[in-house]
Amino acid sequence: MEHRMTYSMKRTFSQHLQEHSTLYTFTIVLMMMGIIFGAIVVNSLSLMQKEDLFHYLGRFFGQVSDGEVAGAPAMFTQSFFHYLKYIGLIWILGLSIIGLPVILVLLFLKGMVVGFTVGFLVNQMGWEGFLLSFVSVLPQNLILIPSFVFVTTLAVAISLTLIKGQFSNRITIPLMPLLVRYTLTVIVIMVIVAGASFIEAFISPVLIKVTLGLFN
Repeated sequence: MEHRMTYSMKRTFSQHLQEHSTLYTFTIVLMMMGIIFGAIVVNSLSLMQKEDLFHYLGRFFGQVSDGEVAGAPAMFTQSFFHYLKYIGLIWILGLSIIGLPVILVLLFLKGMVVGFTVGFLVNQMGWEGFLLSFVSVLPQNLILIPSFVFVTTLAVAISLTLIKGQFSNRITIPLMPLLVRYTLTVIVIMVIVAGASFIEAFISPVLIKVTLGLFN
């Protein structure tokens, strides 16, 4: 029974990827463009802006090294609710026709934030900045980036279906089961994203502290 359910889930997911392969390609490229753009934006900052940002960044890393940052449970709660609101907004926008461009902008901005963070660390600290970005940005984003790409693709697919339904009488897909599956899938993604928040709150600070110890 369990084997049959697993096979059915794999088959459904495989069909989903095949049906929306073009959308996935588009959203992945959009995310990558955001990351690249974020890294490029670093070079457009003035020297004073870079110094101010680096000052705050240095204070943050100093607090992490001294164990003065907020407790891990508080960080987890803050991080999880932040991502929860972000994914929730994408979910809501997917249920509306006019939300389609905003969904894509949100994904681009997510990529831009990642690219800017990594780009700034490398720009200011060189090899040490690369190592710090590797332990502070990469771990949780191994979960977050695929999750955001997946949710964005689902939201865009739902939004496009609603748009087609408005302008064509040939759409025979029952919307209610589709929206229920969409909502349940987003809830599953939210649970998965909790893992990213756990890494960000409990694991990344430890990795940052160890890495800073190596520099000193």
